[in-house]
Amino acid sequence: MKMFFHYNWMVREEWYRWCEEISEEELLKERTGGQGSILKTLFHIADVEWSWIRLLEGKDDFQEDFEKYNSLEKVRKLDAQFRPEVENFVANWDDSMEHRLLKTPGRDGTIDIDQWGEVMRHVIAHEIHHIGQLSVWARELGREPVSANLVGRGLPELNKNK
Repeated sequence: MKMFFHYNWMVREEWYRWCEEISEEELLKERTGGQGSILKTLFHIADVEWSWIRLLEGKDDFQEDFEKYNSLEKVRKLDAQFRPEVENFVANWDDSMEHRLLKTPGRDGTIDIDQWGEVMRHVIAHEIHHIGQLSVWARELGREPVSANLVGRGLPELNKNK
């Protein structure tokens, strides 16, 4: 599981670099799917990852407002602010945490009960899902998307010592 978090962080950084070559107008342009724009989708990925980790840590979850972070520089800065807390949690993950329970209020007023391992895998899948949307938008712009290939990224070696 740790490998997939590292994979997502690598790919996200590559998307940030990809975005450096795109005008702010294109990054903010309203699109079909995802969160509605390239930049808003990248913001959403970082915000959701951090929010879930905070919930697992027993901390308050509060949603950041995209309007305060509507530039590539601001989204990257926010991600950099969130990342150490997320990285620390992931680095300290062990098998004993897999079946711990997270209780959160459901949308219908009931209490949702999820296992921590399931939540962690959701966070991973959530980002991969949105990265797919970014890839579609990249092709619509006539640009090559960031590679989604996990192979050849050196991840097994990176995670060997963790």
